[in-house]
Amino acid sequence: MKKPARASRRPREAELIHDWNAAGAPARPAHPVQVSDETLRDGVQSASVREPSTEARLEVLSLMDRLGVGAASLGMPCTGERGFQHSLALARHVREARLKLEPYCAGRTVVEDLAPIAEVAQRSGVPVVVHTFVGSSSIRQWTEGWDEPFLRRATRRAIQFARKQGLDVAFVTEDTSRSSPERLEPLFRTAVDAGATRLVLCDTVGHASPGGARALVGWTRRLLDGWGLPAVRLEWHGHNDRGLALACALAALEAGCHRAHGCGLGVGERAGNAPLDLLLVNLSLLGWAEVDLGALLPYVRGVSRALGVPIPRNYPLAGEDAFRTATGVHAAAILKARARGDTWLEDRVYSAVPAAALGLRQAIEVGPMSGRANVRAWLEANGVPVTESLCRAVLRAARASPGLLSDEELRALCSAQGAGGPGGRVGNRVRRDRNVGSVS
Repeated sequence: MKKPARASRRPREAELIHDWNAAGAPARPAHPVQVSDETLRDGVQSASVREPSTEARLEVLSLMDRLGVGAASLGMPCTGERGFQHSLALARHVREARLKLEPYCAGRTVVEDLAPIAEVAQRSGVPVVVHTFVGSSSIRQWTEGWDEPFLRRATRRAIQFARKQGLDVAFVTEDTSRSSPERLEPLFRTAVDAGATRLVLCDTVGHASPGGARALVGWTRRLLDGWGLPAVRLEWHGHNDRGLALACALAALEAGCHRAHGCGLGVGERAGNAPLDLLLVNLSLLGWAEVDLGALLPYVRGVSRALGVPIPRNYPLAGEDAFRTATGVHAAAILKARARGDTWLEDRVYSAVPAAALGLRQAIEVGPMSGRANVRAWLEANGVPVTESLCRAVLRAARASPGLLSDEELRALCSAQGAGGPGGRVGNRVRRDRNVGSVS
């Protein structure tokens, strides 16, 4: 079959990729959207993480700022002396390093929890925002033995205390996604009347679907507008128990939230929180926010080191396998794009995320599903003269192998066939970083 003549000019993106996402996609939100990083509060509550040192926390906070997150939790100063000192050190770092992100601390809706936050703000000289939380669902209230008058009194007293300290307040309702309008409306009214300027809607147990997130945010926005309070901002905080945290965060932003919360690598209570890094790359690809994608990998690796959480091999963006293939058909297409000298094409023919934007390159490996193109690519990248007999020998060994062949195994095969090269040079392969796929 005769191949069509190769075009001299690459067609426009829309001619090469039909984007069904755009067909039913919501319009870009009218307001700027941001993310809020909970790694140093909700993230460290994971049962499996290592308690990060103050120095590690400072490093992660700086990485958050470089990434351009809108706000970051400094922790819960009310948890004891160590928690207080961590939060204070982070607040001072915000001031001394002139970080641009907005710092906040969390506490229950009781004055005793909020007083340490006020002290952090006073001693650091930084206007720390108070995030004060209370359970709003019937199941939580039944379990705790709370009634509505008690919750409204506690909410009013706590928020008024924080406002008297000159602090901005976000009112956080735990389990909002399982709370009825009848439970939420009086609490929201009490909170905004007491001085809260933001409401944080929480999917505390990962119950929400994207449709549920849209419904909750839409109902809350209409409620506030009906009260003549369009300036009260909404934020979304979601967990991943059903594997829907990322989708729900995007749906909440679409429906009117100004910020969506998340944690690096999706760490957090139980199955974790919305993965902040994946939320950011999706906001970038949707065109909803300007994101420095080059800062994503240092951030993810920094979180991995600080919390002792390995990066899964198949984790998007940062996993060892995210941009590599050993499949013959895939490799052949990537290499044809590379031969054209077209990085854009190379990054998209078998990928939805551009590796180059992260400072990486598509990697071609050799294994049991490989074809001749994989072998030729490895030989050329490692300076080994390409012959048909050598390609056949390597491909035969690869297809008999239970997994990928390492560089050392491939060099041994070449030597056994009487072929050699300078070795040691990585050409088309991504250099393996010990922070990818593991914790250093």
